[in-house]
Amino acid sequence: MSNVNIEKSLTLPCGAEIKNRICKAAMTEGLADEQNRATEKHVTLYSRWAEGGAGILLTGNVQIDHRYLERPANVVIEGEQSNEQISRLQAFAEAGTKNNTHLWMQISHAGRQTPAAVASTPVGPSDVQLKMPGAAFGKPRALEHDEILDIIQRFAHAAKVAQDTGFTGVQLHGAHGYLLSEFLSPDINMRDDEWGGSLENRAKLLLESIRAVRKAVGDKFPVALKLNSADFQKGGFSHEDSVQVATWLNDEGLDLLEVSGGTYEQPKLVGLDNLTLNPDRAESLRESTVAREAYFLDYAKDIRAVFKNPMMVTGGFRSRAGMDAALAADACDMIGLGRPLCVDTEIVNKLIDGSEDTTTIFEKSLEIGPKFLRPLLGLNSPFRTFAALNGWGQQGWWCTQIINMGEGREPDLDLGVFKAFTGYQSSEKKAAAAYNAHWNG
Repeated sequence: MSNVNIEKSLTLPCGAEIKNRICKAAMTEGLADEQNRATEKHVTLYSRWAEGGAGILLTGNVQIDHRYLERPANVVIEGEQSNEQISRLQAFAEAGTKNNTHLWMQISHAGRQTPAAVASTPVGPSDVQLKMPGAAFGKPRALEHDEILDIIQRFAHAAKVAQDTGFTGVQLHGAHGYLLSEFLSPDINMRDDEWGGSLENRAKLLLESIRAVRKAVGDKFPVALKLNSADFQKGGFSHEDSVQVATWLNDEGLDLLEVSGGTYEQPKLVGLDNLTLNPDRAESLRESTVAREAYFLDYAKDIRAVFKNPMMVTGGFRSRAGMDAALAADACDMIGLGRPLCVDTEIVNKLIDGSEDTTTIFEKSLEIGPKFLRPLLGLNSPFRTFAALNGWGQQGWWCTQIINMGEGREPDLDLGVFKAFTGYQSSEKKAAAAYNAHWNG
């Protein structure tokens, strides 16, 4: 045991210093305009989060290709940036770096998880379609070799733009079923060329993208990665695969590895252990992981044994005592917090100064709103439509809180799951219409 706790600073391998051990994990914002540019809403939201005390703020996934998005109102960085886009990104960065805070841009490609409202035919390593109720995702086409090479350069370009506009680091999104994660997963990546087959080939896109990013930003700029500890899906990216990839990552100059898990079909990333949207192919979390505070801490232990640089675990921490215990036991170097910051932007300050019962705050943030449908659910539940409603309703609930804060309002803690679901769907339709009018009109 060490004396490290959440208040201690952390010096990264690149030399950057983080003021404490709390990172606001990436959460999709949906605040971009119809041209997928940053807006004043990002400035308002990230100003609040920066003042809230976290050492690092990770943005929601910024996309590298406007054709393939996680949602219509993502920020996109591609090609030559206009002066207007540059100034918007600079304002975003200035807001998020107040209070000696690091602001890292999460860069991503949605791959086959691009909604049909954005692309009726998304792309992926192969033509394996995402299957889940209550959502529309088209059958993807397999990427060509030259397109894969272009994607690598798009990651590097986005990272360089982030650096040039004042963001203090980047994180590549290699988890949760987005494109880099899809290439890692043998149940999605059916290729028989140099980008598929063996784990080494399936990891090639990820590793080449990290190398290109590092080359673009130099040695003194933080580069991080979000990696699944497992897909929790039979035939998918396994925990053993993840440990091996983490071993290879030692040679890539990463400053921070965030450990997460799950995909859209198996949403373990939000702690829904009793919800799976593809039950025939689900794998369960370890019992010890379900019982403890952090969902992925058990899996992170195995990765920690092989990965030599700083590591972050996100998901399920409910108390300062639990966070400090994980840090003191050297289970991780950073604690990632997401949803609690959607109901209380000051929660990190409160954790550090002990001004409130943090367990109460965390339990409230994790249970309010989406809990109402949980009694209907379970791995063997016949109510899969209700399961989808609960899953999308939960996503809508948290997204609505982020939008509220971006628009200068307070979180609506009385929002019900049905209203959250319908409101979220309505806002996504409006955003999709605006996106298509601009890009396809």
